[in-house]
Amino acid sequence: MVRFENVGLRYSVGPEVLRDLTFRVDPNSFQFLTGPSGAGKTSLLRLLFLALRPTRGLVTIFGHDVATLSKDALSTLRRRIGIVFQDFRLLDHMSTFENVALPLRVMGQEEQSYREEVLELLKWVGLGDRIWALPAVLSGGEKQRAAIARAVIARPQLLLADEPTGNVDPNLAQRLLRLFVELHKSGTSVIIATHDIGLMDRFDARRLVLHDGRLHVYD
Repeated sequence: MVRFENVGLRYSVGPEVLRDLTFRVDPNSFQFLTGPSGAGKTSLLRLLFLALRPTRGLVTIFGHDVATLSKDALSTLRRRIGIVFQDFRLLDHMSTFENVALPLRVMGQEEQSYREEVLELLKWVGLGDRIWALPAVLSGGEKQRAAIARAVIARPQLLLADEPTGNVDPNLAQRLLRLFVELHKSGTSVIIATHDIGLMDRFDARRLVLHDGRLHVYD
């Protein structure tokens, strides 16, 4: 599904923030991405989400060399990827329901075809009473849950999550992780970036460890 070969990334003329990354992500796999602050986790997620192209090396996603793709082709591929950003990126003028349903609307689906599914997911993540609330009145944890619901609603082939449990209590964190596990069982490959060692220890999953821009893989 994803293949990196000797990938390097630098911003502008500065030093490389990622160096010589070689790894693969297989279909229907589950892994954690971890490492100290500043190690390059967010940069790696941006490469995986096709928001960046590598400075050097080969990145292929769903069998496509991203260096050769047009912007339109990248946009089409990106629809097969779900992502939970650390800063949520909810649209301020849209309700919780509308934010979560947005990926399905972009895919051209009519509201009657997804309405019940969106409502059920919002109830499951504890937002059943915040369906029509705007982001401005949601707490940080509520925004986090809405962002997660938006990322998984279209059942993406690849799910990326940047510290998805950072703004919720431990019990809800466990529940959200179960949502990711269930999505994985249904065929989605999952990559979760986290600093929470305790959380990772609860799961028998592969670990991608970044340190000083280099990646170490522990199966």
